[in-house]
Amino acid sequence: MAEGVLFDIAGKIIKKLGSRAFCEMGLWWGVRDELMKLEATVSSIHNMLLDAEEQQKQNRQVKGWLEKLQEIVYDADDLVDDFATEALRRQVMTGNRLTKEVTLFFSSSNRLVYGFKMGHKIKAIREKLADIEADRQFRLEVRTGERGYTTMVRDQTVSSVPEVVIGREGDKKAIIELLLASNSKGNVSVLSIVGIGGLGKTTLAQFIFNDERIKNYFELKIWVCVSDPFDVKIIVRKILETATCKKSEDLELEALTSQLGNILNGKRYLLVLDDVWNEDCEKWDNLKKILLGGSSGSKILVTTRSKIVAQISSTEEPYLLEGLSPSKSWSLFLHVALRGQEPKDSKIKKIVEEIVKKCVGVPLAIKTIASLLCYKYSENEWGTFLENELSKVAQNENDILPTLKLSYDHLSSPLKHCFAYCALFPKGYKIDVKTLIHLWVAQGFIESSSSTDCADDIGLKYFMELWWRSFFQEVKRDKFENIHFCKMHDLMHDLATSITGIGTTINPVGLSNTRKLRTFLLPHQRFFLETSHEMSIHLNFKKLRAFGVSGFGIKKVPNYIKRLKHLRYLDVSENYEIRTLPNSITNLQNLQVLNVSNCGSLKELPKDIKKMINLSHLYCDGCRSLTHMPPGLGQLTSLRTLTWFVVAKDNSVAKNVGGLTELNSLNNLRGSLEITDLGYVKNGIINPILKDKSLLQSLSLSSDRDDDANVQSEEMAFQNLQPHPNLKELKVYSYRGTRFPSWVSSLTNLVNIKLLYCRCQHLPPLDQIPSLQMLEIWALYDLEYIEIEGQATVFFPSLKYLKLRSCRKLKGWRKKRDDDDDSDDSTTISISELLQFPCLSQFICQCCPTLSWIPQFPFIDDVLQLERVSEQLVKQISQHQLLLLLLLLSSSVVPPLSKLKQLKISDCPRLTSLPQEMRSLASLRELIIERCPLLSKRCANKKGEDWPFISHIPNIEVDDKRIQWEGCYLLEDEEKSYATSEGCGNKKDEDWPFVSHSRNLKLKGKEFQWDGHYVLEDEEKSSTLLSTSAEEFFTLRITTMETVTRRFMQRWNIGYRAKQDMRSFRAAIANSLLFQKR
Repeated sequence: MAEGVLFDIAGKIIKKLGSRAFCEMGLWWGVRDELMKLEATVSSIHNMLLDAEEQQKQNRQVKGWLEKLQEIVYDADDLVDDFATEALRRQVMTGNRLTKEVTLFFSSSNRLVYGFKMGHKIKAIREKLADIEADRQFRLEVRTGERGYTTMVRDQTVSSVPEVVIGREGDKKAIIELLLASNSKGNVSVLSIVGIGGLGKTTLAQFIFNDERIKNYFELKIWVCVSDPFDVKIIVRKILETATCKKSEDLELEALTSQLGNILNGKRYLLVLDDVWNEDCEKWDNLKKILLGGSSGSKILVTTRSKIVAQISSTEEPYLLEGLSPSKSWSLFLHVALRGQEPKDSKIKKIVEEIVKKCVGVPLAIKTIASLLCYKYSENEWGTFLENELSKVAQNENDILPTLKLSYDHLSSPLKHCFAYCALFPKGYKIDVKTLIHLWVAQGFIESSSSTDCADDIGLKYFMELWWRSFFQEVKRDKFENIHFCKMHDLMHDLATSITGIGTTINPVGLSNTRKLRTFLLPHQRFFLETSHEMSIHLNFKKLRAFGVSGFGIKKVPNYIKRLKHLRYLDVSENYEIRTLPNSITNLQNLQVLNVSNCGSLKELPKDIKKMINLSHLYCDGCRSLTHMPPGLGQLTSLRTLTWFVVAKDNSVAKNVGGLTELNSLNNLRGSLEITDLGYVKNGIINPILKDKSLLQSLSLSSDRDDDANVQSEEMAFQNLQPHPNLKELKVYSYRGTRFPSWVSSLTNLVNIKLLYCRCQHLPPLDQIPSLQMLEIWALYDLEYIEIEGQATVFFPSLKYLKLRSCRKLKGWRKKRDDDDDSDDSTTISISELLQFPCLSQFICQCCPTLSWIPQFPFIDDVLQLERVSEQLVKQISQHQLLLLLLLLSSSVVPPLSKLKQLKISDCPRLTSLPQEMRSLASLRELIIERCPLLSKRCANKKGEDWPFISHIPNIEVDDKRIQWEGCYLLEDEEKSYATSEGCGNKKDEDWPFVSHSRNLKLKGKEFQWDGHYVLEDEEKSSTLLSTSAEEFFTLRITTMETVTRRFMQRWNIGYRAKQDMRSFRAAIANSLLFQKR
């Protein structure tokens, strides 16, 4: 149990019982006296809880007393919540006063019946609390004080919480050299980084993983966090998912192994297995066998705390990571605590030296303690901390948890709850920060000084402070710089687990005795519960505050979910077969978060959703089957998140659906909002609904491209949906108007614009939007020009990413105002008028066959991809880049395309050659040419006419064939062997004695000898099988199944795997009626 939990819960109970609302409820139900007595009893215990929670560390008797007390305090909290919930239920009841009274009289909420029942419950809890207090046989002091959240002394900015890596340059260099060294034992070798927790093994591995030399040397890089348990099937699945960037199917190990082999075979790969604990040789050998398919130079890098793990896994000498030197430890401490400035006071300097010495060179301990002390500026505070707290911690180089615990001890009580709660997540889990904050709010961990404060905003402040104090790491931001994901260091997870005394996951087995459970989360599980078990879970979990079964495979949300009246957080997302939600879900008046995202079959939301008056977040994006929104949605004025809004197609049932006017009163909406089926807006009439939503960051507007609509009406609807100028992202899908709304150009804070499947012939001016960084235009089939020529003084000043795709009529970028015909002059421009993208880093153009002119991008440094474009465009780009190069030769300006890293040209059948100026692209590391027959011939090998222009590029691929890899010409051996291959095809050929000593021999893409073994031996023995009929096949003795199967499949029409066992293969042949000799 986290320290301060009971103190805070008891404080909240007292606060609620003393409120005016509870006094009135007590009078109404006739239990006011009992509530006052309960408040007095809880108050008397509350004042001693701080001392008790402190004493429990050394006194088992106090700890046992608190454990008994905990259960009753939670019961009291549930009881108070029952009262508040009943009040909310009465508040949202519909009908006139007489109807309400009749309904209440015949329900369990009858005034007399409910008051009598609750009076007994209050008395029972009060008596239990009094008994526990009377049983106390030890002395406790009364302590008071503020335990709430206070604003940090130090202002926090984005740059003030960096990933600090100091003192590991030598380790990084040494390990990279080991990884780049040739393998002495097989194709794949294993290197382990071993050291105690907190030394920064994972951080060091991450910096190595992202080093440019590593990126350039390995064809494939994969990172997998292993932790416990070491399950080979799970690890293989993780490797597959990381390598393919998509979720793998739930297949058997053999099928997964086959898929992985197809990916790894023949490639030089780097696989990082982070945080390995397995000390079972057999398990490791089973995994290693699966990973041996890589080409020479492949490496597996393991990070572990265990020397035994390092010994059984490594083929190379393990790399022992040691603590930082005193000087590096000093530098790291100063960087975190004093922003790199050395203390001027000699006494402070001496204190710091002692503190750093206590951290025994462990970076995590140094950063954690430094983060704590950065709030304590005075000499006395630092000295007191050293003498009274840090000096009492035993110096143990192999266990720094006690040192980390000091930083936890200095957290405020709410922050302690929030941190300890994270023990619920498995080690290495990527935590969605927004979800984490929702869960904190649901559990009541967030304290606010005012009713107007937003709990989510306070929760974010909590997270930022915990991050600053190094309780979280690997924090990632989204495209709008919002905090998105994070992880916990394994040692911090160990600390959280030791504090709470719970495991890391909730197992669905044996849940019958968990009636007081407050959180149940099962994210994306691959197993399913039987119906009876699923029902018992709901019935037993009446005290739940958070319930999540995302991706669990459930088909129906049961009606009795209404019994979970304490529920604040409900996540049933990614359950694709859910078609409806029971209307009884609207009885969950306490619900704050409802997540039904990606429930693809969900057709409607509960019609009485307006009763859910505390609902703050409704996630329904990806619910493509939704036909309408429920009426009364606009009455949920607490709503801060609404990700999806569907305009109803059938206006005849308008009274049963919510129209766009529902959005008018929802001015607290933030994040992303997508409005779909706007073509169904009647006459295009929309009252202004988005201008006041200043917190919205992303807006998506779409129509139905498969349905005909009134174009004028649709244009009017889009025009009337003008958002607030603060908007950062605009997406428009399937818009059928001929012109975009005029307000687009006025959104000066836009960062991203995406236009897909629109019928527009013209776009609004976009080049003046100062913050625009990404522009994507897909499938605008009628678009001929991006813009009309004007007198602009700036041209896309911040644009970094430009993608044009499937714009079949697009001719050029800018059309002259006085040019009404299609003459070539409209796409020509003089040098003085030459337009340039000043910041463009990536340009991708696909399937734009008539595009012949594009403004230049002299500073592109990432990707240039041209696919199915005109020969004129390729020439225009190359010629203008050359022109710019000539103009800049005498200046210090960086030449155009000099930083380009990747160039891809595909599906350009008329493109005949590359310009010789390709030689000037010194930074180009990869050239890919696909389906360009004329060009491919000139670049396919050293004999090609364009080879001198591209030979300096380290990586060249033509029509899916690698020509050059990391500067090594791969066709050398093939070309040399071509002339002699006819005389070296097998043992019978005359030149075989001259080449037989080679351990690995491959001619014309065919393997003849591998690792000293003549691989054609079995194939030659089995060649007689090819002349036999299917009926005679089983009379032969089969000795090498794999070779026979492969050869047999080449001659017979059988779709069968070569590596299946003998019995299955024979059965397949015997039962087949499709034997047809080719």
